Amino acid sequence: MNAQHETYPTVEFLIDRFADWLKHRRELNEVRQMNRTDFDAIARDLRVSPDDLDQLVQAGPHGADELPKMLKALGIDGEGLARTEPLMVRDMQRVCAMCRDKAQCDADLADGTAAEHYRSYCSNASTLEVLDRTAKH
Repeated sequence: MNAQHETYPTVEFLIDRFADWLKHRRELNEVRQMNRTDFDAIARDLRVSPDDLDQLVQAGPHGADELPKMLKALGIDGEGLARTEPLMVRDMQRVCAMCRDKAQCDADLADGTAAEHYRSYCSNASTLEVLDRTAKH
């Protein structure tokens, strides 16, 4: 195979991650340049507090990537839930994006042990428990 056509998945992954990081930094900069009145109005329109909106912006577009994986680990149809309970899913995404236990969650999801351990750290645990019970009936 010609060297110029070879792919290097690790390098491509790192380049993509760096590009995502740069894009996120630019978005953060845009938000920081916004005046407080406009920022507060956006928060109000989204029905979140300005502090929560600030945290969500900092979390970035992948801040709640764990939620669909957790739903799947619990055997909950995430797409169906999003259709029937979009406000609940949005709130769960908000809670997930602001989570401080991402490392534990990611490790449990990777190990396949999330369904056993999420109750000890997940801020969405009470909602997930209800959904889990409902899904099993």
